[in-house]
Amino acid sequence: MKLTLRDYQEECLDIINSLQSGSYIIRLATGLGKTVIFTNIKRKGKVLVLAHREELIRQPAKYYDCPVGIEMASEKSNGEPVVIASVQSLIKRLDRFDPWEFDMIITDEAHHAAARSYQKIYDYFVPRLHLGFTATPNRGDGARLDNVYQDIIFDRDLKWGIQQGYLSDIHCLRVNIGYDLSKVTRRMGDFATGELENAMNIESHNKAIAEAYYKYAKGQTLIFATSVQHAQDIAKEIPGAVAVTGDTKSRAEIIEAFTRREIPVLANCMIFTEGTDIPLIETIMIARPTQNSSLYTQMVGRGLRLHPDKEKLILIDCVGVTGKCDICTAPTLIGVDLDQVPKSKRDEIEGDLFDLPEIIAKESDCPESWIRNTEIVNLWAREQGYTTHNINFFKMPNGDLIVSLPERNTFRIPAQNELGITIYNGEKMSMQKAIDTVCKELNEKYYEYRAIWDLNIVSKWGYKPATEKQLKLLRRRKIELPEGLTAGQASMILNRVMNRRKAG
Repeated sequence: MKLTLRDYQEECLDIINSLQSGSYIIRLATGLGKTVIFTNIKRKGKVLVLAHREELIRQPAKYYDCPVGIEMASEKSNGEPVVIASVQSLIKRLDRFDPWEFDMIITDEAHHAAARSYQKIYDYFVPRLHLGFTATPNRGDGARLDNVYQDIIFDRDLKWGIQQGYLSDIHCLRVNIGYDLSKVTRRMGDFATGELENAMNIESHNKAIAEAYYKYAKGQTLIFATSVQHAQDIAKEIPGAVAVTGDTKSRAEIIEAFTRREIPVLANCMIFTEGTDIPLIETIMIARPTQNSSLYTQMVGRGLRLHPDKEKLILIDCVGVTGKCDICTAPTLIGVDLDQVPKSKRDEIEGDLFDLPEIIAKESDCPESWIRNTEIVNLWAREQGYTTHNINFFKMPNGDLIVSLPERNTFRIPAQNELGITIYNGEKMSMQKAIDTVCKELNEKYYEYRAIWDLNIVSKWGYKPATEKQLKLLRRRKIELPEGLTAGQASMILNRVMNRRKAG
């Protein structure tokens, strides 16, 4: 399939085609056409494309101008110039290929590249070039990819796509429909499908979804459900709605009727996550909770297409009780998490997508969040393998690390990218080097404030109950005090309040 390429797609291809060798990431928001780009890369030899979902394996084949082989389940390639393979199948068939057989490896949804299954494939093959494509914003809070890729050579995020007029703007809403996922098992990074359906497909929840549709949805609405039965049961609650499943024979006709506004709502289960073109979607409702940021991004991505009849996409996240697990919601699209926002305040996180970071920062800037911060930073550092030198960092929702000192002195390390790289004081460096640099500066210039920034010292006195002086200062500032407040926690709250007021 030959398509006319956009300017930024041509730009990306020029960069890729000039590469001699190496391993690189290309990051493009959903809807900006990563498949179109990687299927148009000039081939200097055989190409292997890796993906982990069937629709991602099927879809690229129609864009190539040469024979394409498939390695998945019962299908096997037969020497074609391009081979598109399921990772799960290929790791069992490596002996069918020579290690030097492929000149280029392309990994679709490359944020999965740190997984052992992918590593086994990378360790086997010796390509000239390895390119990873991803649409998922990742500050490197999960498994970093610096052991797979050298650099990010092209980056066009969702904000860029919207500002340049390629994608629809998004207005985000949260509606509590009353579900409880606290006892649902997690498998392979997401909720177990059967248990999720049992927790979600309850009549009262489906009626709440219908109520949210009538109250908040605008125009042509696409609802994502947990299962075929769930999609059908949701559709029953909304007159005129149609459930679309894998067994639906007249899918194209239904989409045409939907676009003509003859069908107001389509409820589906994993049918429209990728590869299906629906010209007009004005509202998307996520009634399929997920912890998989890629899946969430793909679901929302169905509604990012521009249309003359659409001002912006209405995105409705159906939320409920999740226990210790957090689910993906609108902030996931821009790489911001809600971990530091108290659950009691999360319903306030609504508005246009790019207003959310400021709202989240405001809602997380509270004593409950400040007190939990040391635990959050320590967990992050352990997962990343970093040494924080026991610096009393405050981790912002966007991933920045901050140290606040008296007299408005603040150190800020911007969030790292997938490769563990940040930019500190204008210099590109590893996150660990940035932390080391801050440690050196604190010791050299602010040693007298060690009782504030050095957790080794804070721990010696911080476990004691908050002093009367501290409590008096906090009450004077009308700070809501949690029970059992320690001196260390009180000091952290006061320091945060004082610096916030001075900054204002």
